[in-house]
Amino acid sequence: MQPLRGTKDILPDEIAYWQYIYTKALAILSLHNYSEIRTPIVESTNLFKRSIGETTDIINKEMYTFIDQGNRSITLRPEATASIARAFISNKLYQNNIQRLWYLGPMFRYERPQSGRQRQFNQLGIECIGSINPMADTEVIHLANKLLKELQVKNSILEINSIGTLEERQSYKIDLIEYLLQYQEDLDQDSKNRIYSNPLRILDSKNLKTQEILDRAPKLNKYLNQRSTEHFYLVCSYLNNLNITYKINHKLVRGLDYYNQTAFEIKTNSQNSQNTICGGGRYDTLIEQLGGPRTPAVGWAIGIERLLKIIEDELILPKQKINVYIATQGLAAQKKIWEIIKILEEKNIKFELDLANTSFQKQIKKASKLGAKFCIILGDQEVTDNCITIKRLDDYIQYTIQYSNFLQEIHKLKH
Repeated sequence: MQPLRGTKDILPDEIAYWQYIYTKALAILSLHNYSEIRTPIVESTNLFKRSIGETTDIINKEMYTFIDQGNRSITLRPEATASIARAFISNKLYQNNIQRLWYLGPMFRYERPQSGRQRQFNQLGIECIGSINPMADTEVIHLANKLLKELQVKNSILEINSIGTLEERQSYKIDLIEYLLQYQEDLDQDSKNRIYSNPLRILDSKNLKTQEILDRAPKLNKYLNQRSTEHFYLVCSYLNNLNITYKINHKLVRGLDYYNQTAFEIKTNSQNSQNTICGGGRYDTLIEQLGGPRTPAVGWAIGIERLLKIIEDELILPKQKINVYIATQGLAAQKKIWEIIKILEEKNIKFELDLANTSFQKQIKKASKLGAKFCIILGDQEVTDNCITIKRLDDYIQYTIQYSNFLQEIHKLKH
């Protein structure tokens, strides 16, 4: 049996990197008073249809949707923001002040698996809910930037844009469609399909010919009103105050319909096309759209698999070694050893109990292979004499102590 295409086992030697990312995120985000939230991986299909947008690739091609035994349409979450907005409403979190939330968990999209992209993938993200202030936009961008630096992501660039309000985008779409229709035959096939359904996504096309056509297209920033322009100006000003380098990219749009105003991506200098490591923006109408009170919000998400692929050569974690290996022989010793195990647990000393029931020589060899510092040896003779044998594995010096003196000796096993 093999794993399903687009899914991957995360093995024990890889888990250390996942835990490292989680620990770093917890430390940095807690410092800014962000609290972790965990939502179900299954939600009502309607949640994503109402939030992500009917014309998006996610809704049309990529969702894992099924009918459950209660005849309800259920979807494995393709992204987390809609789920968190739903949790915000259903748990009445709007009764409190601003909610600063973060999450890490699996998402599901039916895409062509490729390097750094799986059908079951994991995202780390934050949501700052309840503030229209441009400082909120800057705070979340600052946190993404800080976290990526702490995780030793090098040569990254922040690209930022304002996509304005829904009304401003509607005016822009009319003129953009009119312009693109002049060059319809020269556009790539995906862009041709999107002219009427989702023309803003054409701005994000990777096709070089399409990008050449777009160079002369109307620019979205020319359609922004004074409020949108000022909001974006302040976000950029605050980023300058933080000495965060950024590039304004007027073609940058996000793939989900709920975004408005600030949109941003952090990209690496990776040669493959999947070089966006973090993406996010403001979504001031989503919560109201899902039946909650009008609540502004801003957030981002980082793909963990893509992040790991970028940092795997830079991030070298120390191997977790055990302090003590426990070798036993004989039934009497195997009964007695549980007393010693309880003492090691109380003193928080990392150990491994041999379960192979082989000779002491083979057990000690295994202890050395695992990199243990000490080996506790307990056989019938030790039980009879009420003592314990300890072998130091760095110089192979072996000595025996009375069981009553073990507590005095145990502090040495930590070092």
